[in-house]
Amino acid sequence: MDYAEARAAFFGGRDGEVRTLDWSSPGRRLRDAIEPLATICFWSEPVYDEYAALGLDFLQGYVYGRGCVLGDVEPSVAAAAFGVFEPGLVADLFRSGRATCGVAEVRGAKERGAVAALRECLGEPDDLAEVVAVLRRATEAADPTGRALHAGLTALPWPEDLVGQLWHACSIPREHRGDGHLAALVAAGLDGVQANQLTELWVGWDPLSYTGSRAWSPEAMSAGTGSLEQRGWVDDGRLTDAGRRLREDLEEATDRASSAVVEALGEDLDRVVERLDAWAQQVVDRGWFPPDPYKRAAG
Repeated sequence: MDYAEARAAFFGGRDGEVRTLDWSSPGRRLRDAIEPLATICFWSEPVYDEYAALGLDFLQGYVYGRGCVLGDVEPSVAAAAFGVFEPGLVADLFRSGRATCGVAEVRGAKERGAVAALRECLGEPDDLAEVVAVLRRATEAADPTGRALHAGLTALPWPEDLVGQLWHACSIPREHRGDGHLAALVAAGLDGVQANQLTELWVGWDPLSYTGSRAWSPEAMSAGTGSLEQRGWVDDGRLTDAGRRLREDLEEATDRASSAVVEALGEDLDRVVERLDAWAQQVVDRGWFPPDPYKRAAG
């Protein structure tokens, strides 16, 4: 898959009325603000160009680029860390990416592309150093215990470039929260396909439209739907009251797991989130994060 194909597949908009997620918390607000900034290394053309120069296509770049923080691990380890994607796909893409270039090479390409993309979107704002300093305080408070992707990121050196430091300072809490969310799913007895289905219905996607984008087979999705219906969480393609309570419980558990990050921001939270939101919108406006608000809410 090249970049044009990726844009056609993942960058669609949303027509008609957009449902607003009926959930807000300090941790969730931070998560939504940093998402386009942290994941510019997934979605932007400068990063894709860096990966392509190494011989990686878009999907290899995403999987190997994100998973390279784990080091030269077995592909099944990367699949387990990603959690909610079809594991065979992740393992195959990680394996083929590793056969194409080394970990150090893909890490370097990822950083160079992310810095170039963010600099094109943001320039170097006057308050960048201040925001980075606040975010670094939060990253230092985040416990990596049981969090593979987060721990891998914290083991890497900080970029020398201040724009690169912003990207890294957003990536660390992004993966910290994601790892904590995966732990909450496992504790609730949910597998990856069931977790995707609960999230897509909670956010507002049509049934299976988001889950299918993560490469789950029709058979796996059918089995997942049957399990959720049997447990009383889904009925006729909608969350039941019990299903909605479960999904909100999962979000509360995810917030608790990342509470140290929010607490470290303290009184700076609202001001920093407002600034990050504005910068994130510049990334969206540039076309380097999918414009569909449901994608941001579910991702």
